[in-house]
Amino acid sequence: MRILDVEVTCRNILLERPFKTALRTATEIDSIEVTIHLENGVVGMGSAAPTWVITGDSTESIQAALLGPIKKILLNQHMDNFQSLLMDIQTSCVGNTSAKAAADIAMYDAYSKLLGIPLYRYLGNHKHLKTCMTIGVDTPEIMSKNAIKNVDSGFKSLKVKVGSAPELDMARVSAIRAVIPPDVTLRLDANQGWTPKQAVQLINQMERENLNIEFIEQPVAAHDLEGLKFVTNNVNIPIMADESLFSPHDALKLVSGKYIDLLNIKLMKCGGISNALKIASIAETAGVHCMIGSMMESDQSVAAAAHFAVAHPNVRYFDLDAPLWLKEQPEFMKYVGEDITLSTQPGISKV
Repeated sequence: MRILDVEVTCRNILLERPFKTALRTATEIDSIEVTIHLENGVVGMGSAAPTWVITGDSTESIQAALLGPIKKILLNQHMDNFQSLLMDIQTSCVGNTSAKAAADIAMYDAYSKLLGIPLYRYLGNHKHLKTCMTIGVDTPEIMSKNAIKNVDSGFKSLKVKVGSAPELDMARVSAIRAVIPPDVTLRLDANQGWTPKQAVQLINQMERENLNIEFIEQPVAAHDLEGLKFVTNNVNIPIMADESLFSPHDALKLVSGKYIDLLNIKLMKCGGISNALKIASIAETAGVHCMIGSMMESDQSVAAAAHFAVAHPNVRYFDLDAPLWLKEQPEFMKYVGEDITLSTQPGISKV
């Protein structure tokens, strides 16, 4: 079954409310969508969203990579060579992980549709999904109010953004913990906002005050692996790599060097499902559990991440709330409070 065409379109999606982290404030996103057409009429769909401050990818660079080197290596190729084509996507150009992710997702969608099964069945497993909800960085008062609102909406796990003002972070987390039930889990994401010494000081204080933090994401700069290891070795709360992890090679270095306790996999960072599977398996061999995360992106690509997450046994944590921040209603996944349901139709289909 040959690939006849690769189409790329772009649309703008507004957010319900600003999404604030230590790295950026977003009020809208561009969704770059790729459609792969097979000669029997089957289409595979994927999408990507640019995140300058993390991946370095822009709307223009994603479109250029998809319509240039990626389209060139896919056109007129046979889907019988599915795995080889996935590798060709990754080697088609340097960087451009978001464009590669969109094409990779579209290929997985098309292939599982050819087989007539949902993507998670092709990948070989299925488990129940419960996502956390993100509390954007703000004043302690606003963040605690948002925490109450989300707990009342059915979320038992909150991901709290910190790091934009380290001197305020203790107040932020303490304010949230004071107003939510003790059985609600808190996860922190510093988005590289602390120095190693700041991180250790803050985390040790959180431990002394029994704030009950499940884990902390990327406390220090992505490139500072020795700083990351210093934090990991000097606190009790598990430390998770996010921006330090882009590739299977990064995963191998992080787990073999014991720089972290946990890994956060995002399709836009690693280039899609094929590399996400490799990262999760590398981590599994080292006894390191993974979380599936997402950028601020459309529900189509988040649903692809969800299909991967329910299928790989080493993905133990789920951060897939991005579609709930968008003004448009999710179509590829259904949310009821923290519970996520995926379609039972072939591929990555609408629910």
